[in-house]
Amino acid sequence: MTEDLTLNMNAYLPLRDVVFQTLREAILRGELKPGERLMELQLAAQLGVSRTPIREAIRMLEQEGLAVTMPRKGAEVAKMTLKGMEDVLEIREALDILACQLACDRITDELLVTLEQKKKAFEASLETKDVKVIADADISFHDVIYEATGNPKLIALLSNLREQIYRYRVEYLKAVESYPILIQEHDNIYQALVKHDREASTEAIREHVKNQAIAVKDVIIKQG
Repeated sequence: MTEDLTLNMNAYLPLRDVVFQTLREAILRGELKPGERLMELQLAAQLGVSRTPIREAIRMLEQEGLAVTMPRKGAEVAKMTLKGMEDVLEIREALDILACQLACDRITDELLVTLEQKKKAFEASLETKDVKVIADADISFHDVIYEATGNPKLIALLSNLREQIYRYRVEYLKAVESYPILIQEHDNIYQALVKHDREASTEAIREHVKNQAIAVKDVIIKQG
């Protein structure tokens, strides 16, 4: 287990949430590896907390698919599986296509300006090489499209799916060689929305999700 875990304190969050965010980030950054044991006593000692917030945080990680509890072994970092990735990205593709089609019909000039700003902010974030910063910028870009649908139920569904997608999003964004492709994909989506072109937006989203699946599949295969 990594020795570098430190608690990122936030006065406005319950301790279990602070522990959860700390462990979640360590998993997503690869500091806690797939299959690595999450031992309550050791984590509690490292983070300077009792076992209770550790136990609660592990339950939260399980809900997000980042940890699993194995019989007679305890909790460990969940391994990514091809089936899990395919299931999540299949849903993402369907919902993102629907969101883009609705946005083609409903997006306002103001939101198009915002979307262009978020597109440029994403491109700028790539210079940081910080995968969390890049992932947040990517989410912000897509959130504008979801907002443009004007459909609160769809936005809620996509919000709930976001946490399940996040791990795959981060793995994809670790690949620096994919950055030029990502920039082009975001621009294709943006241009389709500017033209209110449903067909072009559908193709752009399909390509976007397909490339993510290909990249993450390679990571999962190497993970064994």
